[in-house]
Amino acid sequence: MKRLVLALSLNAGLAPAVHAVEYTKVQVDQSSITFTYTQMGVTMDGRFKDFTSQLSFDPAQPAQAKATIKVALASIATGTTEGDDEVAGKSWFNTKAFPTARFASSSVKALGDQRYEVAGQLTIKGKTQAIAIPVSLTPQGSAGVFAGSFTIRRGDFSIGEGSWSTFDVVANDIKISFKLTAVTGT
Repeated sequence: MKRLVLALSLNAGLAPAVHAVEYTKVQVDQSSITFTYTQMGVTMDGRFKDFTSQLSFDPAQPAQAKATIKVALASIATGTTEGDDEVAGKSWFNTKAFPTARFASSSVKALGDQRYEVAGQLTIKGKTQAIAIPVSLTPQGSAGVFAGSFTIRRGDFSIGEGSWSTFDVVANDIKISFKLTAVTGT
């Protein structure tokens, strides 16, 4: 019996240590924030080219996670220069008065199988709403890819004012999708 206990103790000491992984740096060049909407019955896609983030996520301690993402609204890419200029204007994003949209997490809940619910505050054009976003994590070597999507109603954030405040030409629902590749380090 003493030999068994000694053997188990030695094997336990030789077992590789499990290292916690904390993702802290989003690689913007390998990440994307896109959107989909309907205009006159046709599905349209776009993206934001410029965003920054602060991230602290350890899969072993998801409740301790923190994330903040700021999107430069003038970096919108709708597919045409005219569309980009129109959406950056006063009736839509009014990027001169409101240059960024911001999401700040307030809690992260593990759902199992590398899936999480990230709750927080989304602010666009000075209006803030609580949202909960389903997020999946896919480890890829030393990186982790966080992916998810959620839908906002543009009317809730006054995106499209004046004659654009109705939803007959541009639908109210806008689907936001993201893929954020993060690594450890600062």
